Formats: sequence, C-alpha cells, structure tokens
Amino acid sequence: MKIILGSQSEGRARILRQMGYEFEVMNPDIDERSIRLDDPRALTLALAHAKADVLLPHIHTPAILITADQVIAWNDMIREKPQSADEARAYLRGYGAHPAETVGAVVAVNTATTVRAGGVDVAQVWFHPIPEEVIETMIQEGDVYRRAGGFSVEEPRLQNYIKKIEGTIDSVMGLPIALTRRLINDVYERQDKK
Repeated sequence: MKIILGSQSEGRARILRQMGYEFEVMNPDIDERSIRLDDPRALTLALAHAKADVLLPHIHTPAILITADQVIAWNDMIREKPQSADEARAYLRGYGAHPAETVGAVVAVNTATTVRAGGVDVAQVWFHPIPEEVIETMIQEGDVYRRAGGFSVEEPRLQNYIKKIEGTIDSVMGLPIALTRRLINDVYERQDKK
C-alpha cells in the first residue's frame, strides 16, 4: 500500500527512508498556533490529527497517511518554533538549566478504511550551557525558527554541548521509529480484517 508522509520535515523523511519505506510527501499547511492545549502530549496529538484531517480530502487512492508533530517541554512550559530572536535566545540559554523534553506525536490513517491510530513518544536532551556566540550564530543562520524549541540535535554547533539523550535519537528528531512502525502496522492490519 502506498505511504504518504504529511510533513515537509527533511528529518522525518530521512527516518522514514531509513525504515525502508518508499513514500510521497504532502504539505499539511495548517495554522499550528490556532490549536492550543496546555498538555504537550495532547497538543502534539491534536496537531498531528489536524494535519491528517487537512490532507485526507486530497488523497484519492488507498494509502497510509502519516502525520506528526513535536514540541519541546521545558520546565513545565511548551516550546514550539521560536517566533523571534529574543525567544530563540531565551530557549537556547535555558537548556543549560533544565533538560529539553521532546514530545512527539504520530498519527497513521488508512485512507481506504479510514482506520486511524495515534501515539506519543517522549525523550529528553540534557545540555551543558550553550555559549552566547554559538547561540548568536545559530540565530543569524535562521534554522532555530524552523525547529521545535529552536534546536536540532543534528546541529553541528551543539554537538559539544549535549550531555546525554534519554530516549531514541529518532524520537528526538521528530519521528520515533518504533511508534511509527507500530501505527502503520496497526492501521494496515485492521484493513485486512475488513
């Protein structure tokens, strides 16, 4: 069955390729800030479902649609993509004091049967304090504005400041392999029983 990744994330596409899937990509163009929940797990799951809901009317062949969302939970606060340089600075400075908890949701939908399954995976990234010059360079380069919490663990400038990661790197990058594979199998197998 055809796989569709409802995400423009290069990291998610790379992980899905590493899992051995061939797939198409669709952009779920939603206003993520229009959906507000205080619980990061509920928020990411709601956003992943909203992305699926936007894309489903545009899919006219049997497929498994995969959508995802991720936020950073830091010191009991939700951090999405920074909206300004000041916000990015505050995010990056704070990671030396408290870990960044990556909260990622994945939703899989079988378009032939409308069977849908979703789940959430959490990992933690512990940082040493990030120097001001590294923070300023990252802000000037602009990638911070495209990343939940303003960072990517693949950012070369951050490598020396990551103390440890609790959880899987694929979860930190926004598409947890074990969860994604389980959801794909779940919606596919439920199709076979119909």
